Amino acid sequence: MHKENDLTTGELAKRTGITVRTLRYYDQIGLLIPEKHHTGSIRSYKMKDLERLQQIQTLKYLGLSLQEIKDILDAESLSIGEIRHSLQAQLDVLQRKIAHTEHVVHAIRDAMEMSVNGSDWNHLADVIQTVQSEQNWGEQYRTANRLQTRIHLYDKFSTNPQGWHSWVFEQLEVHPGAHILELGCGDGTFWIRNAERIPSSWRITLTDVSSGMVEEARCRLGSNNLQFKFLSVDAQQIPFHDEQFDMVIANNMLYHVPDIPGAIREMHRVLKRGGIVCTSTMSIQHLQEVEHLAVSFDPDLHVLDQAIKRFHLGNGGELLSSCFSDLRLLRYDDRLLVDEAEPLIEYMISTPMNARERLVGAAIDKFRDHVNRLLQQNGTLKMTKENGIFLGRK
Repeated sequence: MHKENDLTTGELAKRTGITVRTLRYYDQIGLLIPEKHHTGSIRSYKMKDLERLQQIQTLKYLGLSLQEIKDILDAESLSIGEIRHSLQAQLDVLQRKIAHTEHVVHAIRDAMEMSVNGSDWNHLADVIQTVQSEQNWGEQYRTANRLQTRIHLYDKFSTNPQGWHSWVFEQLEVHPGAHILELGCGDGTFWIRNAERIPSSWRITLTDVSSGMVEEARCRLGSNNLQFKFLSVDAQQIPFHDEQFDMVIANNMLYHVPDIPGAIREMHRVLKRGGIVCTSTMSIQHLQEVEHLAVSFDPDLHVLDQAIKRFHLGNGGELLSSCFSDLRLLRYDDRLLVDEAEPLIEYMISTPMNARERLVGAAIDKFRDHVNRLLQQNGTLKMTKENGIFLGRK
């Protein structure tokens, strides 16, 4: 009746617990369209359909409407991608929702305690603000999915076997019992990838301007892990006392700060005398071949964020020298050797520039052919990957 491993609508319903009526409705609205069998009546679901169905159900659980889910998945399907990337992105967003829910619960409990003698305006307002925050789960999913795509390109094609996060950790010159502040911690990946190497005596405060990122870092590292503290912080106005930390870390984030000199002064202020600052960034040559590849296909197609020109390996030392001494620039020896088209295209579409808007419809297929032709001619595409860190003292 149908190919081995393909499933009819009834078989898929039985395997997944989703009703036949629901599957037919998904087909009717174009959310999940299986292949029609040659008889014209039987639908045939393949593994790619099962992967999409899994994404649909998770995003539906997050509270997105079916139209929102369709818009997201249709956009993401411009690149083929691996199911592992999608699952990791879904896990990241679900962890954020769990953390957000915990905060709502705490806010409600605080309001209940304060309402014994009547309602309290401030605590009720806090509950409303907490519920309202971080509710665009569709955008959260898009962000997480694109972040995983960029990490995947680096992990798969970098030539340095040690890995960036491991290398940076080895450069930290921190004594036992140190109090460490990280600005722009993101989802905590740096600490997760070095978890087994962190001295138990370190006290680590992780901060990010995005409360969503802070909550994800908290969830991934464990909210009960007393070694870590988590806080949403603007690097331009760090809410800590003078000379409170032994080290301040700012990995690949200063070029996004509106007032870079102001952030550097704040980092200096909260460092103890003799304390260490560690800031990582890239050179302006970093991945320029990706930009050249884009322009060779479409002169108006852009991939790389020009914000890097604000704080890079070429000018970072001068900016930091106003506050820190004994500055050293340590470079991470690496490059990318890309021999597959799809992960590279996924990376380009994941960046904040205009590739996602321009590589649509027939353009994405033509660009895929363009990249594959270059791979056939050259075997691999060599990409400059220039990262490094500045180490300095107060």
